[in-house]
Amino acid sequence: MSGAGERVLLADIGGTNARFALADIDAADPLLAESVREFAVADFPSLGDAAQHYLDTIAPTPLDDGGIRRGVFAVAGRVDGDEARITNHPWVISKRRVQSALGFDDLQLINDFAAQAMAIVLLRGDALVAIGGARAAAFDPRVDRNYAVIGPGTGLGVGALMVRDGRAYPIETEGGHVSFPPGTPEEIEILQRLSAQFGRVSNERLICGPGLVNIHRALSEIAGVDPGPMKPKDITERAAQGDPISMRSVDVFCAVFGAIAGDLVLTTGAWDGVYLTGGLVPRMLPALQHSGFRQRFEHKGRFSSNMAAVPTLAVVHPQPGLLGAAALALQHRAAPPSDA
Repeated sequence: MSGAGERVLLADIGGTNARFALADIDAADPLLAESVREFAVADFPSLGDAAQHYLDTIAPTPLDDGGIRRGVFAVAGRVDGDEARITNHPWVISKRRVQSALGFDDLQLINDFAAQAMAIVLLRGDALVAIGGARAAAFDPRVDRNYAVIGPGTGLGVGALMVRDGRAYPIETEGGHVSFPPGTPEEIEILQRLSAQFGRVSNERLICGPGLVNIHRALSEIAGVDPGPMKPKDITERAAQGDPISMRSVDVFCAVFGAIAGDLVLTTGAWDGVYLTGGLVPRMLPALQHSGFRQRFEHKGRFSSNMAAVPTLAVVHPQPGLLGAAALALQHRAAPPSDA
């Protein structure tokens, strides 16, 4: 990690793990892959403590003479001004306190799906796998475009990216909590069972790791079977072994995921492409490629022909959140805000 480029501290903070890395914003590929470290958030009382531990861990590594004076931290929670709360962890994060504790001149605190959206700027080649036949144009900041990003993991993240006049603008949303719209009689039955359990049913109740379990449980109830306690990996493993209910659960998951991703194009105007990210996408890639995902994505009535031209790209980069934070650090230096 030696070199003369300015280094920026990056973080991608979830409810379970905290990932840190360095960016060299003078490099063509700013994310320094060899600098990535992952820690359990439960091991630290605060984000500042976790970040300082990371800096102490890499201290023997040669850095630029000026040290690290800036950071871009993406967090899995809503950022409200100076403060953010991690959705599935008790940390309450104050940008000012963290910046002061680390002695930084500047710190950007962003939502994790703002970072996922910004990753589009730097994603290339084998980091992307096309789902369906629609071809994606190479990213060009000189061309105005609209993209969407959606990612099932522990929950369902949704965001968007607008490119205007050479600058990328990530849009934070809570689109995973939009109400689930069933598209088949079978999905109506699933909704009825989930509604009895949860009341209101959002897209996240189906399209995430726990959502796959919800689908399996509902289909088991319809079949008159008690599946017992299940984890997402149990379902995918049983599907691979030919278990009919597990196979159908994966099929329904992929089809609903496609329908929701298609709706995202209609609501955000993301005609230039949808990026599929999140922890489940690489693991379920073969299923997505051979499922009804793309059919349901395109099946939008009078707009079906338009949807057929919209590319869907699975993100298989190992650290898209950190990559997006690096892209934001790069853009921030190129055109810093007036109050920077």
